[in-house]
Order: sequence, then structure tokens, then C-alpha cells
Amino acid sequence: MQKPLAPSPAPGTGPTPAKKPTRRCAEVCLELLCVECVRLFHDKQSGPAAAAALEAIGYRVGQQLVERYTRDKPLLGDTLEIIKFVCKDFWQALFKKQVDNLKTNHRGVYVLQDNGFRWLQRLAGPPPPGAGAGADPGREEAARQLALRYLHLPCGLVRGALGHLGVACTVEADPKQLPSCTFTVRIT
Repeated sequence: MQKPLAPSPAPGTGPTPAKKPTRRCAEVCLELLCVECVRLFHDKQSGPAAAAALEAIGYRVGQQLVERYTRDKPLLGDTLEIIKFVCKDFWQALFKKQVDNLKTNHRGVYVLQDNGFRWLQRLAGPPPPGAGAGADPGREEAARQLALRYLHLPCGLVRGALGHLGVACTVEADPKQLPSCTFTVRIT
């Protein structure tokens, strides 16, 4: 003789569902992939050729990502609204935070300030013991030059996202004080 099936519990009264696992592994893999891309392109090519190749990869990925992120959103209006979308939603999806500051001159130049840019966190590192602010300018400049290599990819990501949304522009990055970084978007 078979036992009757037990009725399913009412919604919200049954066992609690397992927590969704965090995406920490995927984040680390993305960071390592970026590091390896930069190393590979700068080992195989030099200077402007490596920078152009990294920016081209970022451009294509930025186009694809913004297409995915805007699929279910209403059409964005003017350029400022598109830039705000990039600063809030796109930046949040890529770097797990929003841009810290957005400035514009209302003539086609936008400055995006990220005071703790995620992909430069490891380059900044802790200051050496006993070192005050600006203790070793040579070390700071070497870290800045290394950071510039890592910024071609995110510049391409931003340019690709904006290009897909109909904003033709150039994007330049400047890591003045690591891990802080300023991205300047000039509408063309």
C-alpha cells in the first residue's frame, strides 16, 4: 500500500531556500583576465599598438554589455541622460559601485571621477612602513605608468557603451592618485 503524497507547504511557510552564492569567484576571474590581457598585449606589442588593441577589445565588450543592460529599459533621451546611465547602472554592473563624481562643462566634455577604481586597487597597495605622503615620487610615477596600461581596457568599455547608445566620443583616463582615477569623455 502506498502512502498518500503530502500536500506542498503554503508559500512562505516551507523551508527557507538556500542563499544564492556570491559571485566573488567570477569577480576575481575577471580581474585576473584583465591583468593577463594587459600583460599579453604589452608583451607581444608595444606602446600605441597594445593600447589600441586593448581599447578595441574593451569597445566591443562595452557594446555587448550595454546592449544586455539596456534591453529591458526605456529608450534613453539626451546625452546627459546616457552619461548618467553609464555612471550609475553600467558602472555598478562592471565595478560594483557608482561613479563618485560627474562633472560637465555642458559643451560636450564629461569628467567621471572614481575615487577607488576597482581595477587599480591592487596597484595602489599599502604604503611602505614609515613612509609619509609622497615619500617616493619615483615609485609613485612607476605605479602611475603601470596604471595607465590597465586603463585602456576600461576606456574602451566606456567608449563602446556610449557608442552603442549613440554617443560618439573619445575617453581618456588619468590616475592622479592611485587608486583614484578620472575618466574624461569628449563628445565628437
